[in-house]
Amino acid sequence: MSDSSTTHESVVLFGLDGPLASQLATGLCLAGCDVAPDAMPGVRIVFCAAESGVLQQALLQFPHVPVVVVSRLPETDDWLDALEAGATDYCAAPFEPVQLRWLLDAHMRPRQARAAA
Repeated sequence: MSDSSTTHESVVLFGLDGPLASQLATGLCLAGCDVAPDAMPGVRIVFCAAESGVLQQALLQFPHVPVVVVSRLPETDDWLDALEAGATDYCAAPFEPVQLRWLLDAHMRPRQARAAA
């Protein structure tokens, strides 16, 4: 169950191509999340392209923000590679609002709430 403090949180789409970014942004909006146009203060989660160079840039630019790698296809090897490279999680198209809400809730809750859960 989410409350209004977690329903409209800002996320950044980092290094995603136009069509993939558009699909993800639509899913995030349906999940009740605001997509930030750039790296504005208060961003709570970053969704980035699966390429390792893009992931490393995102991790450097957002050192204290969860970074979720985004792909067109759900590949187990890519998911494991992303996690080993430092990503917080991985998601693939199609972007279902329920799946995205789960990711948002899982990675945007305050650390204290996660520790108590």
